[in-house]
Amino acid sequence: MKIGIIPNTTKQNIIETVEKILISLRKYDVEAFLGDTILRLGKPESEIIKHTSIIAEPELIAISDFVVSLGGDGTMLNTAFEVKDYDTPILGVNVGKLGFLAEFDFDSFDSFIPDLINGNYIIQDRIALEAALNGGNEKLFALNDIVIDKGPWPKMIELDLSINGEFVATFAADGLIIATPTGSTGYSLSAGGPIVNPKSNVITIIPIAPHTLTMRPLVLDSNEEIIVEVKSGLEKIQINCDGQRVNFISPPLRIKIKRNSRPIRLVHSKEISYFQVLRNKLYWGIDARNNQN
Repeated sequence: MKIGIIPNTTKQNIIETVEKILISLRKYDVEAFLGDTILRLGKPESEIIKHTSIIAEPELIAISDFVVSLGGDGTMLNTAFEVKDYDTPILGVNVGKLGFLAEFDFDSFDSFIPDLINGNYIIQDRIALEAALNGGNEKLFALNDIVIDKGPWPKMIELDLSINGEFVATFAADGLIIATPTGSTGYSLSAGGPIVNPKSNVITIIPIAPHTLTMRPLVLDSNEEIIVEVKSGLEKIQINCDGQRVNFISPPLRIKIKRNSRPIRLVHSKEISYFQVLRNKLYWGIDARNNQN
């Protein structure tokens, strides 16, 4: 078995965490590779890292059976972007704050390695989005969400929304979130969108602070094609993908969004359910009255 490790080099004590991961994998005779982003921290001084192959991330992804994304949820989203053209499954190890997407911490990952070797795990295909701006060939990508945002402009923007070529509505708002089920617990949730089970084949559309009582979140089949047109006097519109990659486009803007042809594959333990994660990480469904001191 070959496992590639993509670490977030901005995390505190990341070298020590990488060392622990490598020691755990070698304990089970798993062949490991490190992404070349580790070299941003300078020439490796650690002996175990010195004796680990450090290769470019596209090559690492191509040759690995699994990719370990070492950081937090933002690192997972960045890793998903790097993996988008491959079928390699991603396993998230959290060294960040919440760790909703990055299911494992170091201890649970260490105990999970035998299950990984023995095939005792679940791989879940997650819907991703792609988008084209103003009819161009360049494609944007998102695992969580694509956000059309007014950015620093103080006024609302006017948005035209169409589904499969059929006009839906024109409304004024601060922006619009187009989210996958994976992204339903991110920005979408904060803006009043629904929690969507990641097994669902749907896309949600959530207006951001719309200036009308009638614009509410919309749930669509994932095969629908969404077109948003922005007509505004402001200089730039902000298109944000997963909160990681931002494009600034001058209006008028026409953005076509649809389901990406290739899903992102995430590795999960059979011992942890999605609803357990909701309860444990987001405190969903927990009655505060039962936890009074």
